[in-house]
Amino acid sequence: MLSEWLEICRRSYNYALRELKDWIASRKCPIDRCSLESEYIMSADYPFPSYHQQQNQLPKAKKVFPELAKVPSQVLQTNVRRLHDAWDFFRNRGFGFPRFKKYGQMKSLLFPQFRSNPLTGWQINLPKLGKVQINLHRPIPNGFVIKQVRVIKKAKGWFAGISIQSDLTLPEIETPFGHFLGLDVGLSSYLATSDNYVEKGRKFFKSEYRKLKLLQHRLSRKKQRSQNYEKARKKVEKQHNHIAFKRKDYQFKLAHKVCDMGDSIFMEDIDFRTMAKGFLGKHTLDAGFGQFRDILKYVCQIRGKYFGVVDHRGTSQTCPNCRASLRKTLADRVHNCSECGYQCDRDVASAQEICNRGIETHSRQGLCRTETVCQVEVSGVMSLDNWHREIPLWAEISHRELGSPRYTA
Repeated sequence: MLSEWLEICRRSYNYALRELKDWIASRKCPIDRCSLESEYIMSADYPFPSYHQQQNQLPKAKKVFPELAKVPSQVLQTNVRRLHDAWDFFRNRGFGFPRFKKYGQMKSLLFPQFRSNPLTGWQINLPKLGKVQINLHRPIPNGFVIKQVRVIKKAKGWFAGISIQSDLTLPEIETPFGHFLGLDVGLSSYLATSDNYVEKGRKFFKSEYRKLKLLQHRLSRKKQRSQNYEKARKKVEKQHNHIAFKRKDYQFKLAHKVCDMGDSIFMEDIDFRTMAKGFLGKHTLDAGFGQFRDILKYVCQIRGKYFGVVDHRGTSQTCPNCRASLRKTLADRVHNCSECGYQCDRDVASAQEICNRGIETHSRQGLCRTETVCQVEVSGVMSLDNWHREIPLWAEISHRELGSPRYTA
């Protein structure tokens, strides 16, 4: 029944999009001459097919297309809302016009509201569907109310994403505290921290590519839209789901591991989509750095940690000890500063520089290291390089150290 609902929603989505495109096409033709292409002409007083206009037409459409009555009315309304969200996003961005959905491309249904709690034990009660047996991963906490449920179709089965709401508010951590930690992500080592911890690089797609290649080869030899073609296509989809689940599970475990290492965590603000367009684009997409950053930010929020981003420009070309610029290529895996002689792993040095910038950008404690003439003269050393070498910025700072003479201007 859910598969039938998805197909009905796909057709209604395409019908609404067709009406929207016809209205636009009827306004593109010049008023004094015809277009070279055949276009559907609407009357001049025909209103724009907005969300409210198309939503109000749903009761009339059910009389013309009785199959629409099989789907809950609110599910159809949210389906039209999805189209107009894509349309508004296209108008704001300037590209990405909504497309027609092919057979099987509609993957989710949204139930926007419920009169009572739909969860009863190990079952979920959905409108016009009744109670469905589910595998509840964890119980709903006390004091939370279920607001909406999104049912998602995947190759490994059906999933229900439940949105809950409560009057409780999580405290927002506005300033860094505790132990500072800089993170640098890469392909040779998946993660390097400013505390000299290096996580081995992981290749999720490459490790499963042999089986995926075999399944795709079998799929290419099947006749399209046949039963054997659908069976082979589902096997390919299951393999892609397995790779995606494996990657996300690893990233959640790594995010919790990072939160155990520090209290204030900093990462680069790099746009990984641009990074994925290079000659290492396939491996960059396989690593999923952008998804890991979002997961880490979420984990930091629920665990009471501070998360911040810093400028990514030149983090690997700057010495974290003396802050001098040092040109390095991708083949240089060891940081060896010619100014101060500081030497360490390249990725660890980048993480230490990210930690430096995080302290300077987000933390008030960075003010205690502001270099002035008094600081240099009091220290008895007139060389700024020696001053930097004596107190590296990436060193750990705790609240009790702030009052010591070493960190007092």
